[in-house]
Amino acid sequence: MDFRPDQIERYSRHILLQDIGVEGQEKISNGKVLVIGAGGLGAPVLLYLAAAGVGTLGVIDGDVVDLSNLQRQIIHFTPDVGKPKVESAREKITLINPDVKVNTYHEFFTPDNAFDIIKDYDFIVDGTDTFPVKFLINDACVLGGKPFSHGGILRFEGQTFTHLPGTACYRCAFHAPPPPNAVPTCSQAGVLGAIAGMLGTIQAAETLKFLTGTGKLLTNRLLSFNAKTMNFRTVNFKKNPRCPICGEHPVITELHEAEQAVCELKQK
Repeated sequence: MDFRPDQIERYSRHILLQDIGVEGQEKISNGKVLVIGAGGLGAPVLLYLAAAGVGTLGVIDGDVVDLSNLQRQIIHFTPDVGKPKVESAREKITLINPDVKVNTYHEFFTPDNAFDIIKDYDFIVDGTDTFPVKFLINDACVLGGKPFSHGGILRFEGQTFTHLPGTACYRCAFHAPPPPNAVPTCSQAGVLGAIAGMLGTIQAAETLKFLTGTGKLLTNRLLSFNAKTMNFRTVNFKKNPRCPICGEHPVITELHEAEQAVCELKQK
């Protein structure tokens, strides 16, 4: 593709990088990325991918902006309270980079719509906050042959890894969702707002590395950190031959919906 002079200036810091250059920026500009969840993780992911010039960004979220979201979901502003998150996100993406095409889905990610939504995208980013949806994203991507970035945050901690077809998946490490109410949500346990930015930018970097073919992705490795101590560690884990979806004898062949505990603070 031929970049306009203003685009060359906009992306000049990428183009100057030996590992990116014009060819890498072309790959970014031709990329199609779906971000599931326009919340704490999805917000920095969307902002950085838009700034980087990803050609098409899809964002799916069935929720509206709540005042309690603003502590960490930096793509939404105070006047956006009550507005669908996907519309609020689309407005900010367009302000950052009007060249980015934005597809919005004001709905929740479910077994009924999962395959139809992910099929047109090169890479999927998990920005959700419940275990059942994270397993659903994993299962849809594994069955659909889509690479994705997993991310999770709680209190002062975060974790992430990247899956490519043929590498270890979420179920290889965690097998199945915990029972309802066994693990607290962030509305019950709290979350330091900046943690979302720390992890979301890592997920955005993984996405850009995937699109450009640069560096080593977090495949078969779980990166975790604790912001209280600023300790980061990487744990290697292998593709599990007994994994119920990507193992040698898979038993999960279609998508199912599980009971969810949503990370919201509701007044009774």
